[in-house]
Amino acid sequence: MEKIRNFCIIAHIDHGKSTLADRLLELTGTIEPREMKAQLLDKMDLERERGITIKLAPVRMYYKGFELNLIDTPGHVDFSYEVSRSLAACEGALLVVDATQGIQAQTLSNVYLALASDLKIIPVINKIDLPAAEPEKTAAEIMNLLGCRRQDILSISAKTGTGIDSLLESIIQNVPPPKVDLQAETRALIFDSYFDDYRGVILYLRMVDGSLRRNDPIKMLASGADGVALEVGALTPDMTPKENLDSGEIGYVVTNLKTAREAHVGDTLTLVSNPALVPLPGYKEVLPFVYAGFFPESNEDYAALKNAVERLSLNDSALQYLPENSTVLGFGLRIGFLGLLHLDIVRERLEREYSLDLVVTNPSTDYHIKLTNNDELDIKSAADLPDATEVKTISEPWIKGEIILPKEYVGSVLQLIASKRGYQTNLSYVENQALISFEAPLANLLTDFYDQLKSITRGYGTFNYELSEYREGDLVRLDFLIANERVDALSVIVHRNEVGSLAKQTLIKLKDIIPRQNFKVALQAAVGSKIVAREDISAYRKDVTAGLYGGDVTRKRKVLEKQKRGKRRLKRFGKVDLPPEAFFVMMKRSSDT
Repeated sequence: MEKIRNFCIIAHIDHGKSTLADRLLELTGTIEPREMKAQLLDKMDLERERGITIKLAPVRMYYKGFELNLIDTPGHVDFSYEVSRSLAACEGALLVVDATQGIQAQTLSNVYLALASDLKIIPVINKIDLPAAEPEKTAAEIMNLLGCRRQDILSISAKTGTGIDSLLESIIQNVPPPKVDLQAETRALIFDSYFDDYRGVILYLRMVDGSLRRNDPIKMLASGADGVALEVGALTPDMTPKENLDSGEIGYVVTNLKTAREAHVGDTLTLVSNPALVPLPGYKEVLPFVYAGFFPESNEDYAALKNAVERLSLNDSALQYLPENSTVLGFGLRIGFLGLLHLDIVRERLEREYSLDLVVTNPSTDYHIKLTNNDELDIKSAADLPDATEVKTISEPWIKGEIILPKEYVGSVLQLIASKRGYQTNLSYVENQALISFEAPLANLLTDFYDQLKSITRGYGTFNYELSEYREGDLVRLDFLIANERVDALSVIVHRNEVGSLAKQTLIKLKDIIPRQNFKVALQAAVGSKIVAREDISAYRKDVTAGLYGGDVTRKRKVLEKQKRGKRRLKRFGKVDLPPEAFFVMMKRSSDT
């Protein structure tokens, strides 16, 4: 046990976690130089293209006789649950901070998670080779945050390899070895699971007590599922089979389970022959709070969409979905996500990996409804809201957020928060940086809040949040009618004070997106039976009098009257073809000006 070190890398997005993992793999000789490539642990094409880590990745390395188990974690706020999994399987964490940017919002969030898990934190300043690097200023911020000494902070360049030797020595010296009870029954913590098309369900786990051998019958304490450990081994970073996994080690198990849902992330794996009775402290169940409707462009592809989402959900425990039916879009699924980036990643994976053409509706959150008969409902779409006469109260989720930004932008950001119905709870300064703590309704931050924040702060502002509570509000359902026909997929729940401005902005954008017809199309916004805004798409005007020559003016009038009758008939029977962009129009609520 004294020779094992389990640690993870935590940082804000784009601070160099994956590059540091590459250098560690290279320096420990885990990967041959000819096989080395950038972002080696980021195996998905999307991760490489966007330069972000989406899925955590464990890997085992050997250095000077020590076994080093590393878990590379995502940095974006949407994937905080991935970070919490990694922390529960480790004894130490490398806190990586970019020397050019300093401490950011997600850095703070991850530090709090690591401290709550009682991990040994090794602070690391990365990118010291860049001309804009300010290592001493960044070190002062870290010392203020952690209360550590300057000599405890390591300075490295993950890109060039500077300081990586010292970092490995620090891991060996400072990260404690795992504590295990050799006499206890076998218990292992499952920190990730996924479904392989050829091998079935594969579990990533941390052995806490006991030992697990190949072909051992296994049992999940939470789900009660039984199976067999067909293969056990370590990731180096490819799967390397072993005869057994012992206490303190991190590795994988290939099972004969049918679905990954039988082995929940955070569940405890034990042996059927000598089962443990007390499960390990697991993770909180991940609950999505952003929902969007996914519809195939052709109803014939509904079965393919459902099958694709089922397969994705095997590898993503946070993905939840329910069937949905729309009068305009037909059959589809309402899918729950952890945030807008998570939504965007899933949409792109469905389109790329499963060749689906999708229509995605505007994202929304869930609402708690109390009816006049005191029954309670939880709805995830405005279309599910009962009639206003039956609704007593509507409660919406609020978040607690933190924004770190240069102090000269504080005034503009406070105005932005106020425009989203939020309010500041605390404001503090560290050096030239400011930390704004605030509370705001989640629904108002789902659209373009992050983009506006980046624009106002010229890219320097960073944002982190967590769900706080549900609060009652004066909320109403805003419907949109196109050619006098209500489109449920466009309906939203908004605060009464925002109805007028949101209705007008949305109709103007719909007017630009929806193509003109041979008849005039009315675009209307309504709250209940009251129309609150209207825009008209003018009709194409075909010059039916072009072929006339000479004669009385009544000839022209006769032809124009005939055209008018035809347009009136078209207005009664004509259908407006809505392009897919119309259903995502509220992603950018603010006007282009």
